[in-house]
Amino acid sequence: MKQGTTIITLDNGYHLWTNTQGEGDIHLLALHGGPGGNHEYWEDTAQQLKKQGLNVQVHMYDQLGSWYSDQPDYSDPEVAAKYLTYDYFLDEVEEVRQKLGIDHFYLIGQSWGGALVQMYAAKYGEHLKGAIISSMVDNIDEYVTHVNQVREEALPADAVAYMKEKEAAGEWDDAQYQKYVDVLNAGYVDRKQPKAISHLIPTMSRPVYNAFQGDNEFVITGKLKEWQFESHLKDIKVPTVDLRRTRNHANRHC
Repeated sequence: MKQGTTIITLDNGYHLWTNTQGEGDIHLLALHGGPGGNHEYWEDTAQQLKKQGLNVQVHMYDQLGSWYSDQPDYSDPEVAAKYLTYDYFLDEVEEVRQKLGIDHFYLIGQSWGGALVQMYAAKYGEHLKGAIISSMVDNIDEYVTHVNQVREEALPADAVAYMKEKEAAGEWDDAQYQKYVDVLNAGYVDRKQPKAISHLIPTMSRPVYNAFQGDNEFVITGKLKEWQFESHLKDIKVPTVDLRRTRNHANRHC
C-alpha cells in the first residue's frame, strides 16, 4: 500500500487528507478527537509500535472540516444540517476505509474519535478485527459529573461561581472566563507543556467543535450533550479495549 499522504475524494465531492505510515499485514485506522481536531498526535504511532516489535500500517486522516481536509461553509444552514451530524462522521469512517482499500482492520479513536469507534463497531463491525476506545465514555452524564468535580477541585470557589455565571449568560468570550478555561486546559487537557505539536495559529475547526462540544471541554452545550451509547454496546461483537479506565476522559488531547 502507498506510504505517505494521499488526498481522497469522497462521493460528496469533498476531499480528505490521509496518510499511511509503517508496513506489515496489520492495519490500524486512527481517528482523531475534537471534534474538529486533526491527525497530528497519531503521526509517529507506527514508529512507536515498531519499537515494540509490531509491524503495523497506521492509517490516519483529517475528518471533514479539520485542518488538512476540505472545510465546508458551515455558516450555510443546509451544509451544517447535512454534515454536522453523528451519521455523517460515522459513515465517513466507512467511506475512508473503502477508499483506502483496507478490511479486517483495527480501529482506534481518541475522545470524539472514541465515540466514532463505538458507533462504527456497532454498525460496521464485520470489517473489524478489533476496536480500541481511548478517553471516551458511552454515557455523557459520567463525563459531566467527573469534569465538574475536576473544575471544583482545580479552581477556587469564586472562580467556579464566576464561570457558571458567564455560562448561564452565554458570555463565552468573556476574557476572565477564558483565562480560567486556559488554566483548566493546561492542567487537564493539554498537560504536555510546551506542546510537542505547535502551530502559529489555532488549527481546531471551531464550527465542528462548537456544534458538538461547545465553547470548551468543561461545559457541553453541543450535540454531545445528548451522547448516550450505553444501550448499544451490546451491538459491538468484536474484541474491544476501553482505555478510559486508565486515563480520565478530562485528561485528554482533543
